[in-house]
Amino acid sequence: MSPVKGNALIGQSGGPTCVINQSLVGVIEEVHKTPSIENLYGAVHGVQGILNENLIDLMKESWDTLERVAITPSAALGSVRKKVTREECEQIFKIFQKHNIRYFYYIGGNDSAETANIINELAQESKFELRVFHIPKTIDNDLLETDHCPGYGSAARFVTLAFMGDNYDNRSLPGIKINVVMGRHAGFLTAASRAARIDPDDAPHLIYVPERVFTKEQFLDDVQKVLDRLGRAVISVSEGIHGPSGEPVFSTGEVDSHGNVQLSGTGALGDFLSGLIKNNLGKKLRVRSDTFGYLQRSFPGCVSEVDSYEARMAGRNAVRYSLQEDWDGSVIFRRTANGKDYKCVTEIVPLKKLAKNTKSLEDQYINLAGNDIKEEYLDYVLPLMGELPKTGKFVGYKL
Repeated sequence: MSPVKGNALIGQSGGPTCVINQSLVGVIEEVHKTPSIENLYGAVHGVQGILNENLIDLMKESWDTLERVAITPSAALGSVRKKVTREECEQIFKIFQKHNIRYFYYIGGNDSAETANIINELAQESKFELRVFHIPKTIDNDLLETDHCPGYGSAARFVTLAFMGDNYDNRSLPGIKINVVMGRHAGFLTAASRAARIDPDDAPHLIYVPERVFTKEQFLDDVQKVLDRLGRAVISVSEGIHGPSGEPVFSTGEVDSHGNVQLSGTGALGDFLSGLIKNNLGKKLRVRSDTFGYLQRSFPGCVSEVDSYEARMAGRNAVRYSLQEDWDGSVIFRRTANGKDYKCVTEIVPLKKLAKNTKSLEDQYINLAGNDIKEEYLDYVLPLMGELPKTGKFVGYKL
């Protein structure tokens, strides 16, 4: 089947990443090679921009601008957190008809895949030929079907480097340090901190992910054992840790338009855990905490070259897939080789396979006690982050 002739539209949604603009520019450069796509519009702030008809002509941007945008973190078109109603999707569909939009590319997570799926269903019901492609993006790395998500590798690199730095800081002035890492239901990003542990006594000494029940009693016992062994402790904690009932250890009580609970952005979880340690293990203990928060998402100094390349590839291939036949779907990654020979290819799966639901960190990577990540996880995460610094220590230095 030959490509349908008409215009294309692209938008960005959800939390930004270091490489989301690589996917955007990948789409733009591939559209430039495509005679059947007459124009490419960018929706300012995703679906909200479509509803407001706030669209910009991306074909007029210079190549110099595009390449600079590609290496710039965060969403160049502006992002959005909006759960669209079916009525709004019908309005979006009418706007598509008005502007003869025949190709729709939406960069985002599982909520974005759901939005794309609803719009696609409306087009099918109306027998309007519209090719809808979801391009994955999330630092949480929790999308179904795909081996990993663009954005995760760079965020994992940030987390790893931050823990490497904290490890040496904590060796210089021993104490207890808690770092709270993003991850609502999935512990992939928190688990990445394991890559900072080069030697057995390196940080992080304890790692807690939302895939395991968190209890105050075990936490305090774990911390005390590390203190007894090393005289210091650096702890990696997912913002989504929860107790036996499933309730978050800490929550602001706020929710976004998709119903997602707002977790530790205020730093309160770190403060809570710090207080728990002091009140139970000793008031005089030197305890500090940091919440990495948004810093993980768009920090320009920690971009992974692998992540950047793959994000661009996802954008390019989304366009190529959309030209092959009248089908719709989400771009996913399949790992075909690991280690030094690491390689991934892209494939297409139906939109509904990624919509709504998410995946969790696999049990095989979490230790039995639920307070650490196994070494096997390094085989998964290290190829995505790029080469890490080679640090050193004096052999004679002892705490």
